[in-house]
Amino acid sequence: MFKQTMAASAMLVLVAMAAPRADILEQVLVKVNGDIITKTELEQRQIAALRQKNPNLRPTDDAALRKALSEVTPEVIVEAVDELLIMQRGKELGYTMSTEQFNGIVENIKKENKLEDEAQFQAALKQEGMTMADLRKQLERTMIIQRVQQTEVMGKFQVTDSELKAYYESHKDSFTTKPQVTLRELLVTVPTSDRGVNVGLEEEAKAKIEGIRKRAVAGEPFARLAADLSDSPTKANGGLVGPYTPDVLAPELQKAIAGLKPGDVTDVIRTSRGFQLIRIETLDPGTVKSFEDSRNDIADRIAGEKRRGEYTKFLERLRGQAIIDWKNDEIKKAYDIGLQQATQATPEAP
Repeated sequence: MFKQTMAASAMLVLVAMAAPRADILEQVLVKVNGDIITKTELEQRQIAALRQKNPNLRPTDDAALRKALSEVTPEVIVEAVDELLIMQRGKELGYTMSTEQFNGIVENIKKENKLEDEAQFQAALKQEGMTMADLRKQLERTMIIQRVQQTEVMGKFQVTDSELKAYYESHKDSFTTKPQVTLRELLVTVPTSDRGVNVGLEEEAKAKIEGIRKRAVAGEPFARLAADLSDSPTKANGGLVGPYTPDVLAPELQKAIAGLKPGDVTDVIRTSRGFQLIRIETLDPGTVKSFEDSRNDIADRIAGEKRRGEYTKFLERLRGQAIIDWKNDEIKKAYDIGLQQATQATPEAP
């Protein structure tokens, strides 16, 4: 929280330059079940959204800032209304933050930020442009929202063992590692000219690489042979290439290495560059992670999908039951745009 200093005054100037005229952005923008969202609160949220989206944005280009504001405001106003609705539900459920809870969180903040005494803590608060009352309000809002989500969202679903197994069977590919192969290559090029390939030179190159292959099969280190005799730039690394998944290799190379084991050397391969030998350095056939080893991962995935679904239904229910009285037509339009965007992408519970 205190580890990133907020340049609030500079960003307020940014919003003032880029925002519509004051006669459009009134002081009270909307009433939600009687509670209000003000121009100042919206500006603070716009500041945070702009800073998150583009930390380097500066108040130098008025048109660019207006465009940036028009892009973030729909999501910002929807989030502001949704958060207010969640807070209202939290109050209905009787959720509050006790002084003991607040003091405990403050002590943790001091420890995490290495603020050794009260004076340092107060200085950090001042640097953030906050008072203790502001801090308590922010922390209490976060706590209440989390408790409401736990009650109204997380408590509405469970993940069964049959769901875990069904997900594993239908998504087994995502728990499977692909095969990988690491190779060493050795190339003997065949010189060409405007007249094409010289048959004599081609036979000479072929004889050379066949002799090299015999030495490799007899046990001479392939890496040393590649370093001494290869015409490929990979000779600097003993011919080492990869690892690759076999499907990215050229079809003729896939065919040449099919069935080989680590340490095996291919037959001589004719390529557009000349003649080539390939040695299998390492071969990982790929593995399938067992259901038991995947259980926690699967549970997190399913819970995440269910959480998003329940969170969407929860928000839709709150919005449908709310009395929302808009005081500003432009912000109402932005809210409607934000709702349309939200329906296209299921929101994630904060």
